[in-house]
Amino acid sequence: MHLTVYRRAALGLALGAGCALALQGLALPAAHADTPAAARQGSQVGAAEDTVARSLAASLGSADWRAQVRGAALGSAPVGLASLAAGRGAPAALAGAVTAAEQRIAAAKGLGADAGPLLRLRLGADSMRAALTPDAVPLVAVASDDDGGAAVTAYDSAGRAHALSATRIPREAVYVVDLDVDRATAAGLAQVDKALGKAGLRSAAASPAAASPAATGGYWTTKVDSVHLNDDEEPWILGDAEIYSIVTGFGLDGKVRVDTVDMPYLDNDGTTYYPNQILVSWNTYKYNLADVVMMEADSDTNYAALAKALADALLTITDQGAYIPLVDAILDALPASWYTNDDDYVDSWYTLGTNSSGLLNGARGNGRMTVEPYWVAQL
Repeated sequence: MHLTVYRRAALGLALGAGCALALQGLALPAAHADTPAAARQGSQVGAAEDTVARSLAASLGSADWRAQVRGAALGSAPVGLASLAAGRGAPAALAGAVTAAEQRIAAAKGLGADAGPLLRLRLGADSMRAALTPDAVPLVAVASDDDGGAAVTAYDSAGRAHALSATRIPREAVYVVDLDVDRATAAGLAQVDKALGKAGLRSAAASPAAASPAATGGYWTTKVDSVHLNDDEEPWILGDAEIYSIVTGFGLDGKVRVDTVDMPYLDNDGTTYYPNQILVSWNTYKYNLADVVMMEADSDTNYAALAKALADALLTITDQGAYIPLVDAILDALPASWYTNDDDYVDSWYTLGTNSSGLLNGARGNGRMTVEPYWVAQL
């Protein structure tokens, strides 16, 4: 589930505008059925996913193939579409559509050619299992990031588009094509770290002895014992969230340093997680303070653009001999759309210190962490 509170107001206004009456979880003919819904939203990733959803829906006219897809969808986890489409009996047209779509998505997200399989198939909700009988011909929808939308577009095997409620789980079985956000985020953050390193924002320590665990027998870190993000009720069509944090401070060379920390376990709001995860490694920082900005990755995130935005904002900040908070500089650098339908600002923590411990509430009040100093000893 996605975790940003800005989205609730948009969804409430859309429902209040009179959309709810026509959208009661039943499949209804959608307006402009000749235009892919995600393409109308201007999303390159969504348009690619939409093409695959149409191709998959059309392929379900074959009973034998439909049975294979049903078996895969009834598994406990989402299945990779590339491997499914490459299997025996899969339509050749589907395999080609998946390959082309994944190439488009990797390019749109700045992931490079080696990102790996990116698209998955899953059943829309566990409650749909009973409706996924051998004779059922499910609709196929895309897990759109248009959080303010009151409707979800799904396709049938004849190519017709149907509107489903975004807030009420349909009674019929619906397959959802979505992005493997865990994989995409991990690959994307690796690209960000690489780009920031080239820009001088992940520079090597000024003094190897000062940063080396071998010089001191270890180094201090800040460890996250637990983390909790607030509930904001998201549509059934969306899957798990993918959270990462941007940690900033001044490196040992006096230049701004940026580290990204992936938090793939943070799937659901309203749940407390106990990761025991290292958030800050203080051996690479000049001062005993750092800032944390927590973000939620969505399917349209372009990691090359994220790295550029961070570099453009932070390279102009110089060390004045005292710690300068960097959260505001990061937030100012992010495009306005990243507070809505792209990467979403979740919360931030100012001036996290080497001695910070216990419960820390985020500046927005949307998240809280318990942390403690943790010594990483040399082996």
